[in-house]
Amino acid sequence: MKTKKSGASSKSLPVRVITMDAELEFDIDNKTIGKELFELVCRTIGLRETWYFGLQFVDSKGYIAWLKFEKKVLDQDVPKEAPIPFTFLAKFYPEDVSEELIQEITQHLFFLQVKQSILNMDVYCPPEASVLLASYAVQAKFGDYDESTYRPGRLASEDLLPQRVIDQYQMTAEMWEDRIKVWYADRRGMTRDEAEMEYLKIAQDLEMYAINYFQIKNKKGTELWFGVDCRGINVYERDNRLSPKVTFPWSEIKNISFKDKKFTIKNVDKKAPDFMFYAPKSRINKLILELCVGNHDLFMRRRKPDSMEIQQMKAQARDEKTRKQLDRSRLAREKQMREEAMREKEEMERKLASLQEDIRGAQEALIRSEESADLLAEKVRILDEEAQLLTQKASEAEGEVNRMKLTTMKTEEERMIMEHRAMEAEFIAVTLLEDSEKRAKEAEMLRNELVQARISEKAAKGTLLELTRDTPHYTVRLSSDLTSELRLNSDLGSGDQDEMSCDLIPADMDHDQLSLEIEKERVEYMEKSQHLQEQLKGLKSEIEVLKVEDKQTDFDRLHEESIERGENKYSTLSKITASTLRSRVTFFEDL
Repeated sequence: MKTKKSGASSKSLPVRVITMDAELEFDIDNKTIGKELFELVCRTIGLRETWYFGLQFVDSKGYIAWLKFEKKVLDQDVPKEAPIPFTFLAKFYPEDVSEELIQEITQHLFFLQVKQSILNMDVYCPPEASVLLASYAVQAKFGDYDESTYRPGRLASEDLLPQRVIDQYQMTAEMWEDRIKVWYADRRGMTRDEAEMEYLKIAQDLEMYAINYFQIKNKKGTELWFGVDCRGINVYERDNRLSPKVTFPWSEIKNISFKDKKFTIKNVDKKAPDFMFYAPKSRINKLILELCVGNHDLFMRRRKPDSMEIQQMKAQARDEKTRKQLDRSRLAREKQMREEAMREKEEMERKLASLQEDIRGAQEALIRSEESADLLAEKVRILDEEAQLLTQKASEAEGEVNRMKLTTMKTEEERMIMEHRAMEAEFIAVTLLEDSEKRAKEAEMLRNELVQARISEKAAKGTLLELTRDTPHYTVRLSSDLTSELRLNSDLGSGDQDEMSCDLIPADMDHDQLSLEIEKERVEYMEKSQHLQEQLKGLKSEIEVLKVEDKQTDFDRLHEESIERGENKYSTLSKITASTLRSRVTFFEDL
């Protein structure tokens, strides 16, 4: 996505702003201050939760810097090139993404930035959690898994896992795809914003999530890491950025300041010692102070009643969410009705096919009956002709007997011969008569069979007529109503000073109450993550056998040691915070 907005001023300067999913170009005036440019970007992308974000650039000495709102853009150490490049990024993070992020655009920008940080390995993510997060990322991009349209290799070509995870196991891209696909299929029904929110809810429990790290030294010159996040300040050993050794919640910090390379943190307890460290450059301390002030401001803001603007935004977000849920319910009903209509149509087509098969069977039976009747009729005709012929022969024989009896024989011999012949003729006549009667009986039986065949033929025709008359017109049509429904488808002015100070806690603040509130929130986080941990253990056991031990990183080993001790991000912070401030400062100085 690329957008350009031009001004009419002849003294305008081109500016390019890269967001996580767009590239914007503007023309600004020489006198434009940082806040004006920032608000122009926010208006362009439709962002109202502006307090999390800022414009980042690389200064002339190669350091990361954030554009200051109260100063002119050109008066800051921005790159001397045209267009002037800036990156629009989240500068501060919420404590609980599901409770604090309101707009979908805000959630989407955070999702893209956190996802990129994990894939770039700026944020450590265990292999099993990487697969789980990848399934939500795929759901957000492609929507519901559909086995009928899914193409093998579709996920293998996507950038879904950190390279560190891919190198650590003897698994092909197809094997990783199969693992991700199993979890992806379980995300059915999630919208893009729901999948992105689930991704963020899991990512915010990662140890390195939303922490800005800086290299520092203590009084002894020991190299350490200094981390700033939404809950406070953490100090880490040089070789372990996962588990802090010292932490200072914002509720315990009264004042922060720096002078040249020395940075000082004062506690609300006046009897507690100051916490001091040294940064490589004073400009690093400026950036640390800027991030501390901004994070502390948001920390205090969360613990106050919502402003009218926030209340309105939340009300609008609830209304929008309700509307989308209604739309989803309507679409789900339409889909269900469409599927039911298709099932009904398929059932009717099946019944129609069955009836058509019955009709074909009846027609074939009728044809066979007609052929049998014709054959029997022919046999009856032949038997009738044979019977008539035999009857005629019997009559002739009987006449011959009568003539022979009436004829007078001249001699006894002739008479005897004639008697003998008469007896033979009589025998033949009796035989012929019996044959004639037998043939007549056979003819009568064939006539009966013919009658039965005609009756069967008539019955078959009746059945065929009844089937034809009773067969319905199987035309599937949705109701007009359904058919119509289916158509619906905190700005800090640091200047160039090398010494700055900022009071963080008002004098009337109830520090004990604030600390209890924070501890309660941490306990709630730990309870919510238990179910997720069970899921991740199952996946981890599946891929454990394919791990290449010598490909493990220091982060992997540190994470596994922490898991073996039964620790996580929040239990570690809770344990450190429970110690006294003096012991924490002493521990830091002794590192």
